Formats: sequence, C-alpha cells, structure tokens
Amino acid sequence: MRNKFTRVKTARKRSKSSANWLRRQLNDPYVKMAQSEGYKSRAAFKIIEIDEKFKLFKSGKIVVDLGSAPGGWSQIAVGKVGEGNVVAVDILDMEEIPGVKFIKQDFLAPEAQEIIGRELRNGKCDIIISDMAANTCGDAQTDHLRIIGMLEETLDFATKVLAKNGSFVGKVFQGGAGGDLLQQFKQKFEIVKHFKPDSSRKESAENYIVALGFK
Repeated sequence: MRNKFTRVKTARKRSKSSANWLRRQLNDPYVKMAQSEGYKSRAAFKIIEIDEKFKLFKSGKIVVDLGSAPGGWSQIAVGKVGEGNVVAVDILDMEEIPGVKFIKQDFLAPEAQEIIGRELRNGKCDIIISDMAANTCGDAQTDHLRIIGMLEETLDFATKVLAKNGSFVGKVFQGGAGGDLLQQFKQKFEIVKHFKPDSSRKESAENYIVALGFK
C-alpha cells in the first residue's frame, strides 16, 4: 500500500523547525477537516470537543473570546449563541466573522478590560474562552511562570465580567493549573476540570482548564 504520509523537502531557505511545522500541517487530519468545513483553523475542533463535553454554549449567551485570531473559536461560538453575542479580542488582526465584534487590543494593556467591557451587555458576559498562551523562551521554569501568569490575568478579568453561573475555558500546559491558582479557581467556580481534547496534538503539552458555575 502506498504511504500517504507527505514528505517535505527542506528548502535552502527553510529551517528544520519550519519544515517540521509544514510537514505536520500537511499530514494533520484536523487541518484538512478544518479546510473542508471552512473553519479558520484546526483549533475550532478543540472548542467543539470542549463544548460537547461541558455544554458551554446556549443561544443568547454572551461570549468573550480572548486571543481569538485567526477566529476558529469565535466561529464555533457565534454559531451556537447567535450573531451579536460574541466579542473577540486579539493583538493580531483577524478577518471579519459575521456576527462577531472584533477588538484589536493587547489584552494585558491597562485600558483593555474597560474597552472590552463597553461591548458587553451591562458590562457582563456568560462565557470566557481563551486560547491565549504566553510567548515561550525555551527555559521550562520561566515558560511555566509566563503561562501561569497569563492564566492568572485571564482569571482576574473573568472575576470582573462573568455573570453568576458563568463559565471559563483557559489554556494551560502539562501539569495544568496547580497549587494556589487551582485553589483560586475552586473558590470562584462550582466545578473545575482539566481537559485535553483529542484534537490537541498528541506530542503537545497543551491542556485546558474548564471552570463552570461562577459564584
């Protein structure tokens, strides 16, 4: 049987890491499915799985999508909650998605939370989804601290804008949210779980924390 695995020749100007990334893209079934379904990225399947597991989205719910570009999560969310009910935020540009209000903004900037709040109904939302991850430097301890710091910032934002019984999804990595941060989630939400979607690459340390029932 012919091998269907697509090989990528390392071009003179292409680094080994970029060649490896391209090879993964070419051979990734979720990339191909995303293209056939018209999704902005393979990440759409992650939030689909999370929603199937935890029943996040319901018609009329207000959703804030942090780190939204290129828009895969916003696409799924707006299809579930309805047009006009999703606010997407990213420091990068994002192509227009019908029914999604996009704010080009650094989430960590001092004015960001006020700007986002103005787009919400009475300054509140029902669901926060975040696929944001801090930039890594290669040092495991430093990278872990950056990732946890980003999650702390997102949780702090959630405590200010989530309506009662609201839900939260945030990216973490191997080991998840532990220690004091995990306790903070448990103090603020009724249910706190770690979840790794099947659509996350097996070699990736990517994981998600899902928190339900904001107190």
